[in-house]
Amino acid sequence: MAELHVELVSVEREVWSGEATQVIARTTEGEIGILPGHAPLLGLLAEGYTVTVRGSGGQDVVAAVHGGFLSVTEQGVTILAERAELSTDVDTGRAQAALDRARSEGDEAASRRAESRLRAVGSAV
Repeated sequence: MAELHVELVSVEREVWSGEATQVIARTTEGEIGILPGHAPLLGLLAEGYTVTVRGSGGQDVVAAVHGGFLSVTEQGVTILAERAELSTDVDTGRAQAALDRARSEGDEAASRRAESRLRAVGSAV
């Protein structure tokens, strides 16, 4: 099966890197699926959503991604995020509390960040 190299990088660190068969992300233009051989593109990531990387072994790596860009080249896919957090690192209780607080305070940016974290772990938003 064909593969592509994927790097998920935040401002602070490399979050994940490896070989994958597919990447799914939400851009400002809509949801996009990237397969090996995809045409080059540069997309602006939508706030409050996730990126899913289907690894070569079939396992999914899901990350809450807050702002940034997705770049597809012949070398692979690079996700450059302002902030990114793997679903395995999300504390669901803290994320829900953050969402409740942000909604009560009318803080849209904080709401989108919390929603992204909850989506990453598969919780209803």
